Amino acid sequence: MAGKNKPQEVRPQPRQELFLSTPADVAIFGGQAGGGKTYALLIEPLRHIGVLGFSALVFRRTFRQIKQPGGMWDEAGKLYPSQGGIPHRGSYEWEFLPVGTRIGFTYLENENDKYQYDGAQVPLICFDQLEHYSESQFFYMFARNRSMCGIEPYIRATCNPDPDSWLAKFLSWWINPETGYPIIEREGRLRWFVRPEDELVWGDSKAEVETKFPDLQAKSVTFIHSSVYDNPALLKRNPGYLASLMALPEIDKLRLLYGNWKARLGAGKLFNRDWYGIDRAAPAGGIVCRFWDFAATEKKTRGDDPDYTASVKIRMLRGRYWIEDCTAEQLGPADGERQFMNIVAQDWYAAARDRVDYLARWEVEPGSAGKREALRLVQMLSERMPGINALGIPSQGDKIQRAKALAAQSQAGNVRLAAGAWNDRWLTHMHNQPETRHDDIMDASAGAFNAFGMDNRGSGMDGAEQVEDYESPWR
Repeated sequence: MAGKNKPQEVRPQPRQELFLSTPADVAIFGGQAGGGKTYALLIEPLRHIGVLGFSALVFRRTFRQIKQPGGMWDEAGKLYPSQGGIPHRGSYEWEFLPVGTRIGFTYLENENDKYQYDGAQVPLICFDQLEHYSESQFFYMFARNRSMCGIEPYIRATCNPDPDSWLAKFLSWWINPETGYPIIEREGRLRWFVRPEDELVWGDSKAEVETKFPDLQAKSVTFIHSSVYDNPALLKRNPGYLASLMALPEIDKLRLLYGNWKARLGAGKLFNRDWYGIDRAAPAGGIVCRFWDFAATEKKTRGDDPDYTASVKIRMLRGRYWIEDCTAEQLGPADGERQFMNIVAQDWYAAARDRVDYLARWEVEPGSAGKREALRLVQMLSERMPGINALGIPSQGDKIQRAKALAAQSQAGNVRLAAGAWNDRWLTHMHNQPETRHDDIMDASAGAFNAFGMDNRGSGMDGAEQVEDYESPWR
C-alpha cells in the first residue's frame, strides 16, 4: 500500500539535476521539447515531503491539460505513490503522510483566476510551460509564495520558446539576440531583479540591485536549457519521438527541437494557399460544423476597423475536410445575432434534408456574462430548431496553438475548398496569418476543425455552467 513501504529512490538525469540543485529564487527550465522538464517539475516538491507545513502548487494553464491522458496528473500517479503519496482525486491533490505534506495541481486559465488564491501561503509554486501564462499572473503569484515551515519560498517553471511572449524578454540575458539560441556560458548563472513601478531592473548581484533600490528586496533568477538529447530515458523508451520532432513544420522544429527563441511565423508559414485544392462541391455525407467568432462592435465610420463577425463551415468525411463556406462582416451585436440565426437555420435545414449531423458552435468569452449569453443563444436556437446540436465553446489558450491542428492537416493535403465566391478571401486571410491585424476567419476555421475532435458535448457549454469533477486546491 502507498505510504507503508519505504520510498523508492528517484534519480534525476544530469540536466534535470542542474535545475533541481540551483539556489535561485526563480529557476526556469526549458527550450526544447522532450528534455524531461515536466518530470523535473514533479520531482522538485518531493525533497520537502517530510517537512511539517510544507505545500506546493503545480500550475497548468487549463484544467483540461492537467487531466488529459499522459498529462501531469497521470505522470504524478506513476511517481508519487512510490514516495508514499496518497491521491485525493476530488481536488487533484496528493498528500504525503505522516506529516500531511500536500502537492496540489491546479490552473490559471483566465486572467482573474489569480485572485482565487488570495490568502494562500505556498512555499513552492511551479508553472508548467510558463510562456502560456500572462506576465501579471506570474508576478501576482509571488505574493502567494510565502512560507512558515522553514523552507525558503521559491518558484520553479518550465517553458518552450515563444519569441512573442513576455517570457522571451524576461529571459533575454540568457539568449543570444542574434541567433536566438541560449548562451551556454550563462546557463545556470544567477541574476537579480527588482520591479519598481512594474519595470524590471536587473543586476549581477543582490547587493548591486538593492543598493539602487534599498526599499525593495531583490529576487534571483536563472535559466537552464533542455534538449531531447539530454533525456536518454525518453529516447530509449520512445525512439520514434525524435523523428516526430524532426517532422514538425520548420518554425515548430526550430523552437521545439533546436530551442530557438527568435523563430517566428511569417506569411505562408502557418497556412499556405498552395496547400489547398478547390472542388466544385464537397461530397455528400459526413459531419458538418459551422463555427462563429463574434465581434463586439460594428463599423461606424470609414476609418473604423473593428473585428469581424466571422463564421466558417467545414464538412468532415472519412478523415478529410472540406471548407464549404466562410462569412466575415464588421457587424454590431444585434446584426451579428440576426445573421447568426439566419445562417444557422439555413445550415440546419440543409443538413436535415441531406441527413447529415450538423454542429453549431461559437466561442464563449470567459466569465459569467459569456455563460449567460451561451445559454440565451442555445435557447433561441432550440426554440426555432428543436434538437439542434448547439454549444458555446470556452476560449482555450493561444490562437496560433488552436490553429495548428488545422494547419497540419492542410499541409498534409487533407483539407480542400468547395468552390465559392469567398475562396480567395479565405485563402488570402489564412496565408497572411499571423501577420495581419484580423484573425477572425482563422479563429472560426480552427474552431470548426477542432470541434470534430471533441466529444458529443464538444467539451463546451450547453448554456449552463459546465461542472467539472474538480475542486482546485486552497481556493
